This record gives sequence, C-alpha cells and structure tokens, in this order.
Amino acid sequence: MQCSKCGNPKVIIKKEQSGQLLCKDCFIESIERKVKRTIKKEKLLDRGDKVLVALSGGKDSVTVLEILNSYRERNIIDICAVTVDEGIDNYRQDGVDIAVRHAERLGIEHKVVSLKDEYGITLDEIMQTDNHKGSCTYCGVFRRTIINKAAREMNATKIATGHNLDDEVQAIMMNYLEGNTGNLTKLGAKTESKAEEFTVKIKPLREIPEREIGLYVVAKDLEVHFDSCPYAMQSFRGEVSEVINQLSQSHPTIKYSTLRGYDKVKNILKKELKKDYAHGRCARCGEPSSNELCKACSFLEELGV
Repeated sequence: MQCSKCGNPKVIIKKEQSGQLLCKDCFIESIERKVKRTIKKEKLLDRGDKVLVALSGGKDSVTVLEILNSYRERNIIDICAVTVDEGIDNYRQDGVDIAVRHAERLGIEHKVVSLKDEYGITLDEIMQTDNHKGSCTYCGVFRRTIINKAAREMNATKIATGHNLDDEVQAIMMNYLEGNTGNLTKLGAKTESKAEEFTVKIKPLREIPEREIGLYVVAKDLEVHFDSCPYAMQSFRGEVSEVINQLSQSHPTIKYSTLRGYDKVKNILKKELKKDYAHGRCARCGEPSSNELCKACSFLEELGV
C-alpha cells in the first residue's frame, strides 16, 4: 500500500469517509488543513481574538491547543487556557499535570480550577450521594460555569473546546432521543448568547473523528492523557456512543451524514423554537440565569452544599 497523496509506502491510516490511504506527514497535514478549513468556513476566529482553550490534558483539547497555537505564532490571535479539576481519584491529576506542562511549553497564561475549591465538593463526593443525577449532568454544568467565569477573568473573547465529530453526533442523538429540542438549537461550530457574560464558544475539531484525533497526537508525539473518565460508560452518552459506533461498522459515513443532516435543519429549528429569554441574575451567585437560581446553584442546593 502507498500513500494516496505522496506515494510513501509507510501508510498509517485509511480514512473512514474517503478510503484515502495516508502516511504520517500527509495525515498530519490533512487534519490541520481540515480544522483550519472549518475555522474559516464557520468564521470561528477573528484577528485579535484572545482564545481560552478548555485544556483537560486529553487528546482533543491538546489538539485544539496545538492547532490554534499556529495562529498565535503568526500573531493572529492570543491564547490562554483553563483546566478544570473535577476531583476524580486515580484519574484526574495526570491530565491536570499534562495540561500544566503544555501551558508551560508554550508560555501561555493558564489556571487550574477545582470543583472542590469553587463549590466545596468533588465529583467523586457527588457520586457518593443518594439519588444523584449522573456524573455527566453535574460535570457538564459545573465545568461550563467555571470555564465561562475564567474566560471573563482572563479577558478572553472566545472559548475553544475539544468537541470532535463523535462528541457532536452523540449530542445530536442524545438531545433528539430525550426530546430536548431547545438544546438541539444550541449545538454547532459556534455558540453565541444574548447575555454578554457568556463568552462565544467555538469547536474547531467538530468535523474530525475521535479516532483520527487519537492518531494525530501519536503522530505528532504530543503528550496527552489517554485514560477515559471512569464514569463515562455509566452515562447515557456512553450508551449512545456505543450504538453509533456499532452502526458505523456497517455504515462508515453515518457520523458525517448525521452532522450534515443536523446542520441543514438547525436554522429551521432555531426559527421554529425561537424563545425570548428574560436573562436575570442568579440569586445565589449573581451569574446570568432565566430562573431564580442558575443550574449550577440549583444543583448545589439539591446537594446541600
């Protein structure tokens, strides 16, 4: 077998969608070109942006950091990063340490914020409570709140997350299956809010399969935390992921077609489900909220924290 682009006999991947065979160098170039094409097509970056990378130390966030740093090196944008320590024993510290090393390697502003320091409770402690709602429910809300606050404190104009193709397709299917039509309108490469306290969020890796991101960091010899969250497979997302991956074995392009189909109807959904939100303030923390308590504080009240 030879690389479809340069003829190199050392092929490392056969692309799922196109069947293209690529060597290491051509594969790295293809990933970076595709991410940059997404950034341009979706207008994710503006000259002068200060982009906060949600840096977990895992393959996705490290890939985002690596590719966005090429824009920083050309003085198009500036970069900073935040790492959230959820408090998961025998798992989280390795990722935090890797995130710190990448920030030091690039010389960028970086902060680590723990759930324990911010809210007085860890994810492990939450999961030991009776009648909890599942790890991803709490983790998602608390992480988003912490990251958004960090963006304001660090004067970031955009928040970049490592959501990949698999993540996005899972979110589409989860929200559809659960009937969360409101959440369906909030997905996409770029998310903006009418409340100015919410920083614009971007997903540069949205069209890159998880498998290819894993191979990218190996090919680039980037240090990453490969371990999976111990709570992941207990979640509904884990179940949906398993179903989609099974379908992909017989239908290799199903993730792309799901994403493309969603993108075609997204604007129709937004128009049909348009709702005027009266953004007030959370009575407990002062963050923007359409209810008396924001979601994070509502969870904290339920947990007795």
